[in-house]
Amino acid sequence: MANNSRERIFKITLVALIVGLGIILFRQARPFFGGILSALTLYILLRRPTFRLAERLRRPTLATVIMVLAVILFIAVPLTLIIWFIVSRIQQAEWNVGEIIAPAQQMFDIIEKRFGIDIVSQQTISFVAGKLTALGQSVLGGIGNFFVNLLVAVLLLFFLLNGGRKMEQYLASIIPMKNINKRETMEKVNKMVKSNAIGIPMVATLQGIIAFIGYMIFDVPNAGLAAIATGFCSIVPIVGTMVVWVPLGIYFMVLGQWGQAIGLLVFSAIFISQSDNLLRFILQKKMADTHPLITIFGVFLGLSLFGFIGIIFGPLLVSLFLLFVDMFRKEYLSDDGPDGEGGSQSAAESPASGKPAAAAQANAPGKPTDSAQTAAPGTAASVPVTATAPEPETAEALEAPEALEAPKAPEVPGGRQATSPS
Repeated sequence: MANNSRERIFKITLVALIVGLGIILFRQARPFFGGILSALTLYILLRRPTFRLAERLRRPTLATVIMVLAVILFIAVPLTLIIWFIVSRIQQAEWNVGEIIAPAQQMFDIIEKRFGIDIVSQQTISFVAGKLTALGQSVLGGIGNFFVNLLVAVLLLFFLLNGGRKMEQYLASIIPMKNINKRETMEKVNKMVKSNAIGIPMVATLQGIIAFIGYMIFDVPNAGLAAIATGFCSIVPIVGTMVVWVPLGIYFMVLGQWGQAIGLLVFSAIFISQSDNLLRFILQKKMADTHPLITIFGVFLGLSLFGFIGIIFGPLLVSLFLLFVDMFRKEYLSDDGPDGEGGSQSAAESPASGKPAAAAQANAPGKPTDSAQTAAPGTAASVPVTATAPEPETAEALEAPEALEAPKAPEVPGGRQATSPS
């Protein structure tokens, strides 16, 4: 008893230490979640090409270095150039504030006379100025945080690709699931990550190209910057690109350019918005068969939890939650039971007495069993028993022929087989 108590105390203490240290590490690592999740995303996308390249070169470290350099060249450098372009264009942009305020001032005066609302009061101007200052500081801080997380992602990706197989084996050994559930979970993770990591950038790029064409046609100022903003806003569910082109249409209305305003709004509503809805859900439906509601709520959740990288891992979290709920239902709540046999009484037992059904039928007067009808008098007749093989828990058990063999006929006391009534 003393040994059992000590072992139980040791287990509880060890679990408490693991949970406590995990919470501390989780809190300290929150600023780097973007880089960590980005590295995991790139690992899922690049693990197979890296393993194949390592087999060809027979030098795993060299293959890892080549893949990391490719990530820096084709992902990190373009993202850095895009951010540099956006910042430089914002600094050099000619906003023509006087042209915007002059027509709008007339509208503000009319509103003030009719409704008594002073839109451009000193309090309103101070409030807007404070919000713009806070927004600028947040953008600058976000840019610095982006480069820190980019460095974290590149460093972590190197170690993941270099020791990925050992890491996968270790994670598989500590996950408390059946092997079939582990495989289903990993397949869901792979499909969702690949769908979002490939589909969302494709949609954003196509949205930006279509928007750039429309903005050039209707002479939108800073069309390149507006197109990039449209591409980024395409990840936002429901409203999406309307965040960009609706204010642009209002801008032309304020300036009195009604032809450009109506043309831009019609073009955007037909081509930009509809292509966004069409491309987004078709790509994700083909790649991961994801319900649109999972994508919508997942993106909202992911953006609030993880920032920009949440557009990938938000839908993944929602999908995994639903997957685990379905696993729990199948294992513990379904009437079918864990073996999927309907939870009903098997054919080997009768509902009245609990005895084997064939034996009960044999004891019924005037109703001999099939084996009794076919067997000659004085010979032994085997009692038919219906056996159901249990569900194998591992992939090896699925291939084992022994698991599908029916058991031998039961024996009565004395070592003889059960015979039909004479």
